[in-house]
Amino acid sequence: MAKIFISYKRNVTPDTPVATAVYEALRKEHDVFMDITLQVGEKWADRIQNAIKESDYLIIFLSENSVHSEMVIAEIETAHHTGKANGKPAILPVRLAYNESLVYPISAYLNPLQWALWDRDSDTPRLIEELQRAVSGGSLPGKTTDTKAAVSTVDEVPTAFANIPPRDIGSPEGTMPHQSIFYIERDSDRDSLQALNETKGVTITIKAPRQMGKSSLLNRLMADGAERGMKIAFIDFQMIENSAIEKPEIFYPQFCSLLSYEFGVEDRTEEFWKNPLGQVQKTTNYVTRHLFKELQDTQLLLAMDEVERMFTSPFRSDFFSMLRSWHNNRARGGDWNRFNIALVTSTEPYQLIADLNQSPFNVGSVVELKDFTPEQVKDLNTRHGNPLSTEQVTKVGDLLDGHPYLTRRVLYLIASKRTTFDVLMKNACEDDGPFGDHLRNHLFRMSNSQDLKSGLSQIIKYQRCSDEQIFFRLRGAGLVMRVGDKVLPRNTLYADYFGKRIND
Repeated sequence: MAKIFISYKRNVTPDTPVATAVYEALRKEHDVFMDITLQVGEKWADRIQNAIKESDYLIIFLSENSVHSEMVIAEIETAHHTGKANGKPAILPVRLAYNESLVYPISAYLNPLQWALWDRDSDTPRLIEELQRAVSGGSLPGKTTDTKAAVSTVDEVPTAFANIPPRDIGSPEGTMPHQSIFYIERDSDRDSLQALNETKGVTITIKAPRQMGKSSLLNRLMADGAERGMKIAFIDFQMIENSAIEKPEIFYPQFCSLLSYEFGVEDRTEEFWKNPLGQVQKTTNYVTRHLFKELQDTQLLLAMDEVERMFTSPFRSDFFSMLRSWHNNRARGGDWNRFNIALVTSTEPYQLIADLNQSPFNVGSVVELKDFTPEQVKDLNTRHGNPLSTEQVTKVGDLLDGHPYLTRRVLYLIASKRTTFDVLMKNACEDDGPFGDHLRNHLFRMSNSQDLKSGLSQIIKYQRCSDEQIFFRLRGAGLVMRVGDKVLPRNTLYADYFGKRIND
């Protein structure tokens, strides 16, 4: 009897009916978890975390609805990292009438895996048989898509603002291309692009909580650099396994191999690691004596996303000191002046690096993204064809306080006629409401941290946080903000939702 976890997008078709049919079939012989088995009053976030980690297999249903679901992505990430550490669960992807290329980051997790395909209701019995064979030691029939993961883009969008038909408004999920008419340019964009256009190398730090548009801005920097002939290396630290984050002898060679792959040069890591130097010196030598020589007379851009993942590493000080030394080396001239670095972080780094003189986050150009202003929300409403009245725009501002992703989601749902304004506002704080996937994902990611939940509860009740480390982690998650001497929930939606679900 295998332990199986079923991950799917709730309350949509065909996801829910197919997942339910598979659940009913497999539970006859196996121990199968699906969220319909949760009991009233049960702490579902903790239950889901534990169920994934205890499973032998995770069946993930991929559809046009689920590939951008925050909860589905979180469940895949949990299964991936647990599998790397413990050897299970194995991930079994199923495509539900969905043949599009997977977008990043799901592509990086799932492209190397075999998959099963479902197109119509008549395929359900065959799919069940294929999954039964897979959990009995076989494999799924579909081929892998083992290709280099690309930076996510959303659907093509029109060039006019007014009268946008529902099918043309794209999706609010994922990294947004800067060519989109829904991309709101902020001062941070202009500051970053100006810094990258300097004649000498530059270090750019993009700071903001989750879902503020950091990755979209990084994507824009990479696109601008590529247009000007730069060689680009993109590294997402979310995709680096825990074993590498914990052990320098694994991390640094892997880091250099990734640089070689991304810059498109021969990987000579094994050769450089034969000398008796330390890990940092070997890495720096690899850059100067191999990458610089192979990529002569070319501006280089090392773009790194989610670098806060390294803040948990036991050798984080050495790694960030190395990046700071690379920045400082530009003063010596030569090849370092054509080596640009862009860092994206959502967690306040100054609390986690002991010596600020060894930090790469307080040099060069430091850009901090802000929430949308009321004027920018009005602008975004116009770009969607004015689905909201002036009064409704104000009410959305009062609820979300300019949260970029959630504001865009409101306009997407109403402009595409997936809901009405009154229904959206009525169900805003419900688990199955318009923001349910987003809100449940936050609760899921806090499920293993009582400190975070207690800290958030304290902030909601008393407008203060007694632990600065907790505050910075919650602010990095995008849940709270500091206003004067008070610490507040980031918006009314968060205060109402988490106030009802988190207790000290």
